[in-house]
Amino acid sequence: MTGLLLAGCDMAANDASNMRGASPEQLAMGDRVFRENCQECHGVKARGTVREWQKRLPDGSLPAPPLNGTAHAWHHNDKVLLSTINRGGVPLGGTMPAFREILSEEEKLAVLAYVKNLWPDELYAAWRERNG
Repeated sequence: MTGLLLAGCDMAANDASNMRGASPEQLAMGDRVFRENCQECHGVKARGTVREWQKRLPDGSLPAPPLNGTAHAWHHNDKVLLSTINRGGVPLGGTMPAFREILSEEEKLAVLAYVKNLWPDELYAAWRERNG
């Protein structure tokens, strides 16, 4: 019986690590915030909407990159990612609006948690290594 209880604890610990420190509620909020504010440009499950996201559009802007780990978002720490959410993508050559006044801090952190949970384990481990 004790072995079953301990196995259950290990399983719960693994489930928490799979959420990468986020609670189920935070991930649900992040999913909602992403669908309502980000999905139109960054695609379903942050897969992107264009194949060549680094190629400038006819208006000279850059398309929204995928955020699921197949582009460059994972290279950046939370401070940079939050700055992009707050300031938008225009300073970086894109068209993303600023969300500073649109999303609460809780929603911004939730959407970051949601996006990071889309990254493959190896990529998330590399992000943790880079960003402590």
